[in-house]
Amino acid sequence: MDKPPKPTPDFPLFPHASGQWAKKIKGKLVYFGLWADPETALARYRERVSSAKSLASPKRAAKGGSGIRPGKPHPDYPLYAHACGQWAKRVRNKVHYFGPWADPDAALAKWLKEKDDLLAGREPEDGDGLTVGRLANQFLISKQRLVDSGELNQRTWDDYHTTCARVVRVLGPGRLVANLRPTDFEKLRADFAKSHGPVSLHGDIGRVRVLFNYAVKQGLIDVPVRYGDGFEKPSRAVLRRARQEKPRRMFQADEIRRIIDAAGVQLRAMVCLGVNCAFGNNDCAKLPMAAVDLKNGWIDFGRPKTGIHRRCPLWPETVVAVQAALDKRPTPKDEAHKNRLFVTKYGTPWEPKSQRDNPVSKEMAKVLKALGIHRKGVGFYALRHTFETVAKKSRDNDAVKAIMGHAEDANDMSAVYNEEPVDDTRLRAVTDYVRAWLFPEKRGA
Repeated sequence: MDKPPKPTPDFPLFPHASGQWAKKIKGKLVYFGLWADPETALARYRERVSSAKSLASPKRAAKGGSGIRPGKPHPDYPLYAHACGQWAKRVRNKVHYFGPWADPDAALAKWLKEKDDLLAGREPEDGDGLTVGRLANQFLISKQRLVDSGELNQRTWDDYHTTCARVVRVLGPGRLVANLRPTDFEKLRADFAKSHGPVSLHGDIGRVRVLFNYAVKQGLIDVPVRYGDGFEKPSRAVLRRARQEKPRRMFQADEIRRIIDAAGVQLRAMVCLGVNCAFGNNDCAKLPMAAVDLKNGWIDFGRPKTGIHRRCPLWPETVVAVQAALDKRPTPKDEAHKNRLFVTKYGTPWEPKSQRDNPVSKEMAKVLKALGIHRKGVGFYALRHTFETVAKKSRDNDAVKAIMGHAEDANDMSAVYNEEPVDDTRLRAVTDYVRAWLFPEKRGA
């Protein structure tokens, strides 16, 4: 995910890669809040800074100090100095007071805490219970630890961050989780639906439920939130219709042959793996050299997304392409990546830095545009769709699933009772079927 710019030139915090506004204080990195809520982050920072400063005496503060109204601490300060000695703001034709002139930081913090309710015409929330903003921060920090330990993909974290930012924006960072009602979730669903289709909306709602279920499991709230009927996922019928309206996410055989001919040495090997073994972007980026047996023509590599073991026979064309990539493989910059089969020309891995910055997708898009066959939604990952679509015509679905690395459906009892793994002969039959489709002139060779 792209880092946001600072809201103002003098904003004292910087956007950390964890998705939070941060600042190094006395040699230690301190986080103050989500990218999506810079005002709350700023208030927390100022509250921390002000706690280290000596304030004017209570008596002097109550009288407004010298009696001369102070100027605003900075140009974008949202409050004004009222004659009564308090920082104030008129909201919905009513003046509200937020604290004495002597403590503008505390007044700002109170304004930021109450502003969503005041602007909406509600009484500000009382108490120090769990707020939506705090929940989102704790949830993302927890998920970041899983990313750091290799248990969660960066792309999944990016999706969670995007969803949390939307939740904070719509519901308000200071809103108490315990006070959320079904009408709030109806409002949230409607906001998602403005920019997302049924398929994306299905994922949005799922991630929101994961967020609030986290609050229950961690003991942050005593009673689960009530979503109501207005926060249901789109039905299967709606999802089917939405998918049918989208263009087919697959390539034709002649298109893949043109891509292979036009691609550079590394991308050519990746494309061969994509259509031969149903590899996706992440599969190629994380593929270790030890998983590839070019001499015997096999790959044994568990799918990073699910951890399910996969074994796939390699075509002669794939063996040649992978060997060529190895012959011209750049030296990795980091010792941690020395076993990766694919390394960029800069010596870095092909793993995406964020959801929108995927090196494999970018290289593929360049080739597709150069060939004049670029279509929205049809990129490198479409090779995986193509493999499954063609391979299923071999009529050995179990062998296709084994190569794809699909997890069995929990309700599929045939998977429970099937004690015999798919043997190599069946795996080879499936990949040979796809090869004959892609290279008909080599059928039987």
